[in-house]
Amino acid sequence: MTTATLDRPAAAAGAGARAATGSVVTGIGVTAPNGLGTEAWWAATLRGTGGIRPLTRFDASRYPVRLAGEVPGFVDTDHLPSRLLPQTDRVTRLSLAAAKEALDDCGTGPDALPDYGAGVVTASSAGGFEFGQRELQALWSKGGQHVSAYQSFAWFYAVNTGQISIRHQLRGSSGVVVTEQAGGLDAIAHARRQIRKGATLMVTGGVDSALCPWGWAAHLAAGELSETTDPARAYLPFDAAANGHVVGEGGALFVLENATAARDRGADVYGAFAGYAATFDGPGTPRLGDAARLALTDAGLNPGDIDVVFADAAADRDADRAEAAALAALFGPRGVPVTAPKSMTGRLLAGGASLDVAAALLSLRDQVIPPTTGTTTPAADCPVDLVTTPRDTTVRHALVLARGRGGFNSAAVLSAL
Repeated sequence: MTTATLDRPAAAAGAGARAATGSVVTGIGVTAPNGLGTEAWWAATLRGTGGIRPLTRFDASRYPVRLAGEVPGFVDTDHLPSRLLPQTDRVTRLSLAAAKEALDDCGTGPDALPDYGAGVVTASSAGGFEFGQRELQALWSKGGQHVSAYQSFAWFYAVNTGQISIRHQLRGSSGVVVTEQAGGLDAIAHARRQIRKGATLMVTGGVDSALCPWGWAAHLAAGELSETTDPARAYLPFDAAANGHVVGEGGALFVLENATAARDRGADVYGAFAGYAATFDGPGTPRLGDAARLALTDAGLNPGDIDVVFADAAADRDADRAEAAALAALFGPRGVPVTAPKSMTGRLLAGGASLDVAAALLSLRDQVIPPTTGTTTPAADCPVDLVTTPRDTTVRHALVLARGRGGFNSAAVLSAL
């Protein structure tokens, strides 16, 4: 990979100096509907290759929604030892694969770290939904003696954190956050707090998967899914024809390190997790814009410093208008390039914002903004400069936005070094 090194002098005493002494990303692992592995997914994203297709994980023919973003070509036995297969859900298997890729990418491991110097913080929205469905079916059709003992933890939101920690001997401070689509940013921010408290390295981010009948019932109950059957037209953020989103699975995990420790070991760095903020909507008062402003303040930046925004991109007309209004208030109408590569994968719950962070970091590396697909011209009431083909440009600071069902808003700034 071609990445920055921490030997590079900070460009300015403010934001650059803080980034160089804060938390930096040294490893990325991706499992996504349009690519398994970071570089395969990134190449597909820049090509505009989508991963939304008819469901194959179960027979969805009787449901009003039949499209999803499934991770293709994932063979469980290629990524996990046989002893882990009976005790893990699909989401945990995807998480373990992403964690291993991120740790391999960062070029270090627990043996090189102080005892209890490395931990894990992940985000999850559903836990092991498919595992839970299977065991409930066994309970009601065969009886309690047929329910796996692994059900006690395989369904749980924190299971990904636990299994990653065990497999890689990461015995430091660990945790899990549950804030739906915002979780991917919130988990990284929590990991940053642990580094500020003294941790050397954290595995962090989000991966989700709930593409099973039980999970599908929950998705449908929210009433926010597109019933369009054409994969190319099902998920249209900021489009006048937007009529709901598509659900996907997967996400991204990262190795977040103390910048000084990473510099001392000569690590390659993708970028700094330079700023973060979270807000909660009040009654009739969306506060995504406040989260964005606070994240810029945390990073020591002004709106004019941001080169690209990775939008939450709900593909709901009201939510899209609200996000566009927040961006216009902060940057001016069409004042900053905006993109939503999740249009190729669907919304991945806790994995969605994490995958956007991966895209932001690779934009910093390659100096290119990935496209939004499906939408060609934003609606008149969504005054955003939507990037619909790859745009080669200077990218020094990227803003990632995320909203979770229930009023959660999060924003993060990723900066080049």
